Amino acid sequence: MLNWGSGANNPKFKQRRQNLVDKLRDKGIEDERVLSAINMVPRHVFVDTALEDRAYKDSALPIGKKQTISQPYTVARQTELLEAKPGEKVLEIGTGSGYQAAILCELGAEVYTVERHKKLYEKARSTLRELGYSVQAKLGDGTKGWSAYAPYDAIVVTAGAPVVPDDLVDQLNVNGRLVVPVGSEERQEMVRIIKIRKDEFERERYSSFKFVPLIGEKGWKG
Repeated sequence: MLNWGSGANNPKFKQRRQNLVDKLRDKGIEDERVLSAINMVPRHVFVDTALEDRAYKDSALPIGKKQTISQPYTVARQTELLEAKPGEKVLEIGTGSGYQAAILCELGAEVYTVERHKKLYEKARSTLRELGYSVQAKLGDGTKGWSAYAPYDAIVVTAGAPVVPDDLVDQLNVNGRLVVPVGSEERQEMVRIIKIRKDEFERERYSSFKFVPLIGEKGWKG
């Protein structure tokens, strides 16, 4: 799946990826499929070349437009909670750099992703294509989901929402999972919603995180 051209297979980063995986395991990430995906995806390709030496630190990095590539632990934890299985249809809200979408591809998911910033959308789509990942990408308001391809088996939101967007819940398949950080603009609680039946949902709460705000009609106002 992964095309190791375009500097992706720079040998100096291979051990750094493994060290990052070991650190994430020590911090409590248990899903070996998620850890294997993180060990496969060249995170340094998704950041500016000036930042690539920091790509395998467990920290968020700027990608422009006041957005970030999330801390690897955050990506791993959200992905772990998402429980994406091979062949499942997964919607990502907030493409950003494209890194999370690549992780989902490595898990064998059929990935759909929405980004509101044109520059980030174009760059992420180009990076994913160069690496050989097949992703359906859309420029638009992610708070409204992507109804044309609904329902989804899983939906992950990579920005902090003031409330859970109803449109995303509506676009879940039965037994589908929605993972979304919810709270203030300063701090959010990770929430997982599982659709048990058409009108029955289970809501779970996890640790606190800090995300950039989810901007859109059903999120924060830009």
